[in-house]
Amino acid sequence: MDRERISRLAHAGHPVAAPLDDDAVRLLLERALPRGDGRMLDLGCGGGEWLLRALAARPRLRAEGVDVSGPALERARAAAGRLGVDDRLVLHHADAAGFTAPHAFDLVLCVGATHAFGGLPPALAAARERLAPGGRVLVGEGFWERPPAPEAVELLGDLADLATTVDRVVADGWTPVHGHVSTRRELDAYEWSWTGSLASWALDRPAGPDRARALEAATAHRDEWLRVYRDVFGFVCLVLRPTTD
Repeated sequence: MDRERISRLAHAGHPVAAPLDDDAVRLLLERALPRGDGRMLDLGCGGGEWLLRALAARPRLRAEGVDVSGPALERARAAAGRLGVDDRLVLHHADAAGFTAPHAFDLVLCVGATHAFGGLPPALAAARERLAPGGRVLVGEGFWERPPAPEAVELLGDLADLATTVDRVVADGWTPVHGHVSTRRELDAYEWSWTGSLASWALDRPAGPDRARALEAATAHRDEWLRVYRDVFGFVCLVLRPTTD
C-alpha cells in the first residue's frame, strides 16, 4: 500500500486536507473571493475540495486545480460532475511548481502544499506570478506554537513561530487582509479523523498486508502526533494581497 492510498483513506472523513472546520473554510473563501466571480487556481489541489466548495457556492466562478496525483484528480472530476460544476472546472495533472497558464487568476490558493515549492517564500513567489491585478492569495502553513523538540523539527520541518511567519510574509511584499489560526479543536479533530478513518478501514478488512500496513501507519501517525508535535504545532491560513501591484 503506497503513501498516496494511505493519505486518501486517512482523509475520507476530512476531505479538506488541513486542520480546518467547515465554518473556517467557508469564511476563508468568502474573504478570498469577495466578488464571487473571476478565476481561482489551487496549486496542489489534491481531491479538489476547496475548488468544489468555492464553485458550488459561486455560480459565476471558474476554477482550475493542479496536482501530481492522477487518482486524486479523477476523484475531483467525479465529484464535480455530481455537483454539476464540471463545466467550470479545469484540472491539470502536473507539478504545481512548474504550472503555467495563458491567463492570470483572481485567487491563487496553496493550503498545506507549500512543500511542493520548497517552502512558504517560493510558494508565495509562484502565486504572485499567477496572480491578476487586484487578486488575492490564500495560503496555509504550519508554525511552532512553542519551541519544538528536535524530533518535531525532523518530522515537520524547520518552521517559524506565528509572529515570525507573518513578519516574513509582510517582508516579502504581502499584506494580510484576513487570517485564521486553527483552534485546538480543529487540530485534534483533524488528527483523530486521519488516524481513525485509516484504522477503521483496516479493521473492516480481513487479515492481510493492506490491513497490517494501514494499521501500522495509523498507529505510527497517532504516536507521532500525541508524543512529538501535538503540544507545539499550529496551523495558520492567511488571505494576502500584494502590498504594491
